Amino acid sequence: MTSWKEKPNSTGRIIIFSGGALEDWALQEVRKGDWLIGADRGALFLVRSGLTPDLSIGDFDSVTPAEKREIQHASHQFEDCDPVLKDYTDTEMAIERALTQKPLEILLLGVLGTRFDHSLANIQLLVRCHDQGVPCRIVDQHNELIVAGPGTLALNWKSRFSHVSLLPITPQVTGITLTGFRYPLHEATLTMGQSLGVSNVLEEPCGSIETAEGLLLVIQSVD
Repeated sequence: MTSWKEKPNSTGRIIIFSGGALEDWALQEVRKGDWLIGADRGALFLVRSGLTPDLSIGDFDSVTPAEKREIQHASHQFEDCDPVLKDYTDTEMAIERALTQKPLEILLLGVLGTRFDHSLANIQLLVRCHDQGVPCRIVDQHNELIVAGPGTLALNWKSRFSHVSLLPITPQVTGITLTGFRYPLHEATLTMGQSLGVSNVLEEPCGSIETAEGLLLVIQSVD
């Protein structure tokens, strides 16, 4: 089969499906021309949903030997590794492969679930992409997470998410100015351990989050 690196990527996006919570909502995020990476059981979800993973990667310890063969047969490219002798999670390995392609955006699906340690580690991987200058989002049925700062992030009220929360993921974030929100801020500072930025609402057609120093985790949510 053709290497996934040789396939045209008309959208500039890479979507990573991991082994967390995945349902039909995740399939609605896929656009024609996206590159699709399946990390461990996320690859099985793609295959069983009638989509071809451009790359399937992981230790595949969460699938049966028969399911692993099914994934390998259906994927353009397949990379497996020892489940013990490895230093990275399957999702991080997928992100590292994605970053080598310098995409316009990485979308992470199925990276939140019942394993809070994995969920938290995956949220922190947003910082890795941010540091590489690649926009990255985590999306599930109820939330969208991105990392912002320093600079300005624009938000659109047409998003299906009604609430916006800001949590510092560096010890301090300074110069926070919010426009278009129910609860505006001007040149504010948020420190780890504060909940001041939780559960705001965007009330204007477009809003913005401006920061001077530090990184914010921006969580858009729906009840």
